[in-house]
Amino acid sequence: MKELTIKAAIENIEKVTNFVNTELEALDCPYKAEMQIDLAIDELFGNIANYAYNPETGDATVRLEVEEDPLSVIITFSDNGKPFNPLEAKEPDTTLSAEERQIGGLGIFIVKKYMDMIDYDYRDGQNILRIKKALR
Repeated sequence: MKELTIKAAIENIEKVTNFVNTELEALDCPYKAEMQIDLAIDELFGNIANYAYNPETGDATVRLEVEEDPLSVIITFSDNGKPFNPLEAKEPDTTLSAEERQIGGLGIFIVKKYMDMIDYDYRDGQNILRIKKALR
């Protein structure tokens, strides 16, 4: 298990992505899975950075765990910001054109589509969001 605690700020998305990708490369992660995980990091850490502490700032922790059979990674995002369960957000109507759709919700929709598991819990004053992706 590897863990990174960092200021929840947009400019730190790249550091979080690099932290996770270093581990993924050591696992010989397929390129497609890495890109899907990177997209999830961008969306989920970006949401924490933009909304969890707004207008204040605070830290977020990203933890990466590896499961062996089948080879998978579990990435946990946690923060002490405002409680928010992105899984309760209304799903976008993808049958509408981009111009007709309401703004928001597409990012988490894509994360749900690309990840094998996503769950949320609010416990002891913390938002805890976990995603899982099989690498094989």
